[in-house]
Amino acid sequence: MIRRQPLAEQAVDEILRRVGAGEWPVGHKLPGETTLAAQLGVGRSTVREAVRELAGRRVLESRQGAGVFVVGTQPVEDWDQVLRRAAISDVLEGRLAIETEAARLAASRRTATDLRALKRTLAERARAAAESGDEEYIEADLAFHRAVVTAAHNAVLGELFDSFVPRVRRAMADMLKLDTKAKHRGDQAEHAAIVDAVRAKDPELAAAVSRAHLADVRSELLPG
Repeated sequence: MIRRQPLAEQAVDEILRRVGAGEWPVGHKLPGETTLAAQLGVGRSTVREAVRELAGRRVLESRQGAGVFVVGTQPVEDWDQVLRRAAISDVLEGRLAIETEAARLAASRRTATDLRALKRTLAERARAAAESGDEEYIEADLAFHRAVVTAAHNAVLGELFDSFVPRVRRAMADMLKLDTKAKHRGDQAEHAAIVDAVRAKDPELAAAVSRAHLADVRSELLPG
C-alpha cells in the first residue's frame, strides 16, 4: 500500500518496481483502473496520472478499448532533462545533424518567401554581431538558423530544432564566454554561404557549408 506523498510519484515508483521485478513483464496487461487503484492504495485519478507519466516514459502504453500494457522495463529519460544536462559538444553535434539536413532540404524546397526570410535574418545577424550584446546577438543567430530549418519544410526537423533552442541558447552564451577572439561573431561569410547555396538550389553545397560551419565552431571552441 502507498501511504506517502506525493501519491502519483509513489504510484509510478510502485508500478516500476513491479515491472522491474518481473511481476508485470513486457506485454502484460495491467489490472483495470479500479483494481489497480485498490492494489496501490490510491485513487483512480492518481492511477491515471501515473499511467500517463509512464506512457510518456515508454514503460506503459494505453490501447483504446484494450487496456494498459507494459511495453518497456526501463523508463526513457525526459527529453528536456537530457538537453539540460547535455554538454556544449553534444549540443553542437545535435545541431550539426539537424541543420545539415535542413540546409540540404532547404536548397531543394525553398520558396521566394523563404529566401526573403533568410536574407532578412542574415542582415539582422550581421547588425547584431557588430552592434549588440550577447543576448540580442544569440537571438539573431538563432533566428537565422531557424529560417534555414523553416525553408526545409519538414515538420519533424522544425520540432527538433525548436526543442533544442533553450539548450542551444544557454550553450551559445557559454561558448561566447570562451570565444575571446570573437570568432563566432565574425563568421558572417559562412552564414552568407549557406544562403547562397540555398538560393542556388544546390543541396549538396548547402549541406556541406552548413556542416563545415558548425564543425568549425566546435573545433574552435572545443578543440580535441
